[in-house]
Amino acid sequence: MKKVIVIGAGFAGLAAAATLAKEGYEVTVLEKNETAGGRARRWQSQGFTFDMGPSWYWMPDVFERYFEQFGSAPTDYYSLIRLNPSYAVVFGENDVLHLPANEEELYALFESIEEGSSEKLKTFLAEAAHKYEVGMKDLVYKPALSFREFMSFRVAKGLKNLHLLKSFSKYVRKYFTHPKLIQLLEFPVLFLGARPQDTPALYSLMNYADMSLGTWYPMGGMHKIVEAMVDVASKQGVKFLFNTPVQHIETADEKAYYVRAAGQLHPADIVIGAADYHHIEQNLLNEENRSYSSDYWEKRVMAPSSLLYYIGVNKKINTLQHHNLFFDAPFDDHAEQIYKDPTWPDAPLFYVCCPSIVDPSTAPKDMTNLFILIPVAAGLQDTEQVRERYYHMVMERLEAATKEKIRAHVVVNRSYAPSNFNTDYNAFKGNAYGLANTLKQTAIFKPSIKSKKIKNLYYTGQLTVPGPGVPPSIISGQIVAKQVMKDWKLE
Repeated sequence: MKKVIVIGAGFAGLAAAATLAKEGYEVTVLEKNETAGGRARRWQSQGFTFDMGPSWYWMPDVFERYFEQFGSAPTDYYSLIRLNPSYAVVFGENDVLHLPANEEELYALFESIEEGSSEKLKTFLAEAAHKYEVGMKDLVYKPALSFREFMSFRVAKGLKNLHLLKSFSKYVRKYFTHPKLIQLLEFPVLFLGARPQDTPALYSLMNYADMSLGTWYPMGGMHKIVEAMVDVASKQGVKFLFNTPVQHIETADEKAYYVRAAGQLHPADIVIGAADYHHIEQNLLNEENRSYSSDYWEKRVMAPSSLLYYIGVNKKINTLQHHNLFFDAPFDDHAEQIYKDPTWPDAPLFYVCCPSIVDPSTAPKDMTNLFILIPVAAGLQDTEQVRERYYHMVMERLEAATKEKIRAHVVVNRSYAPSNFNTDYNAFKGNAYGLANTLKQTAIFKPSIKSKKIKNLYYTGQLTVPGPGVPPSIISGQIVAKQVMKDWKLE
């Protein structure tokens, strides 16, 4: 057997560990925190249960494909419901759109806003479906170690209609002119990593994932996915060591031999870095063993970080949906203050998740669970004063939209900001999502899954291929496991 040490028990680390253990590798996962999940950990207080990070369940086919390789299915571990409406979008007081799960109702909604847009949406989603098909079958599961991976006839033929060189912003405006429709279609891009004008139109595949494949919810919360993946990994023989922060990767002759963690040496034939790529590169390796310089990292374009609030309210709030997007402030101004002029935003867009609407287990009886997220630029310095100011800023707008007094009924209030991402996850610049999905940071242009200096050191997660998000992280773990199996076959 070959000993594999996986650093980090987030989605990517769990996927890599289970996939390798299934094939006979001896896998140990070292996790600095007390539980698995990484950014998808769970926090409980006074009867409220909060998902600390991801809250959107998109691309259900990715989860099905993952569990299938272990002879199981997501439904073996958690109950999935499709949300209808998928989410609500607040454009202002008394100006709210509810996105229906039914496509015919969705076409009718678009048509009611802009004449002729229903037929255009059908064409737009058909093109997005093609991108999703090509992307998920021919592109996203590739290790992106060479251009040659993308040169097959099937892939080359598919690339023709992926609009890689067209900006997402221009592509959307080719079909739609009404500001509300444009914002609806551009919002996934803002939350996933870059301004629409800097993102390839390829990423309209996210609109297909949103509007056609649907928005789902695992009853009990997103942490149920983590529990399921830990169970799968444990059944394959993966060993977990929690509260075990890694201090150093010991190397010699271009190979990693030990991982030093919590004062102990763990022997390794293969090491997989599933924690923050930058942290492993710059802090766990000697300088001569790093693939990238500090200057390289400083030039990376980061996706947003987040300012989060976990809020328990001692009454029911019945005017919210499970997912609520607040677009009652200028979209472009906020995007500028994330990507072009990084600063704390003047009037941020924000997102409110209210899982207790559909899942009573997340809050005590007749109470409400709220998760609030403000996307902010990576690298900002947060203070208690900053957190307090934005809390009242968003709560005022939330109260105006719901026409309810909420702050007076708050019994749990915890904030989480870039400094927490740095402390808990060693996140580069306090990032929440990883690298921005720009063309120059796609596929082979991302930091490589293989170290250029250490032969048996690999990387997985949101700072390498395929990119940020829960499904891409799970895929990333599978990609690196497959590459390890190719490079280091069992005897």
